[in-house]
Amino acid sequence: MFDLTGRSALITGAGQGVGAGIARALADLGASVAINDLREERAAETVAAIEAAGGKAVTAAFDVCDYEATVAGIARAEATLGPLDILVNNAGVPPDMGVTQFRDTKPADWRPFIDLNTYGVMNCVHAVVDGMCNRGKGRIITISSGAGTVGIPLGISAYGAGKGGGIAFMRHLAMEVAKTGVTANTIAIGLIDNHSEPEITAHMAKTVPVGALGQPEDIAALVVYLASDEAKWMTGQTLQLNGGNVTT
Repeated sequence: MFDLTGRSALITGAGQGVGAGIARALADLGASVAINDLREERAAETVAAIEAAGGKAVTAAFDVCDYEATVAGIARAEATLGPLDILVNNAGVPPDMGVTQFRDTKPADWRPFIDLNTYGVMNCVHAVVDGMCNRGKGRIITISSGAGTVGIPLGISAYGAGKGGGIAFMRHLAMEVAKTGVTANTIAIGLIDNHSEPEITAHMAKTVPVGALGQPEDIAALVVYLASDEAKWMTGQTLQLNGGNVTT
């Protein structure tokens, strides 16, 4: 079960954190993985870790917000790994993301969130979906956030809008390609341990019903399932993975 031998995958934003954890998990099950990140050196660190564990990985540094760069970057990855079977859209947090009430923002402040979380997802999908459909197989997985489905009064409205756009796009995409053997699903994740100060981590963990923040391997486990043959009947879903917080 969950054998990905012979599959090729691209994971965006995989130079660290959740993306790196997803890449390691896919590689551990036999997939050859392309590690995307804005920074080549960060992608290379994930590649080195995977290779040290006996897996196959290559760097794929490009900005998913740039359509032409995305197409070219994916073409380079496919030249090395072969046609992509799995796409994981994980990149989602712009550099220097802050918290600001919407009424105190300007239009220029919104664009990075929409560009990354909606257009970035669409750019990557557009570059691979035709080939997947023509080959009759493919797994498209987007890592989103509960902020895309539930209102939060913290001052992340633009982030939530971008995530919400990505979620809606994935639902429509899934229906368009449902008969081709390609599935498209979203994972809306909750609070993840980003190794902040222990006091901050402990405070955040208290807000999660299970009493702990999520770890990269928690997200990776669900991605592995969605990327597998066993998930052929799972498509068009937004799966809430958040330690038990109630969502609507």
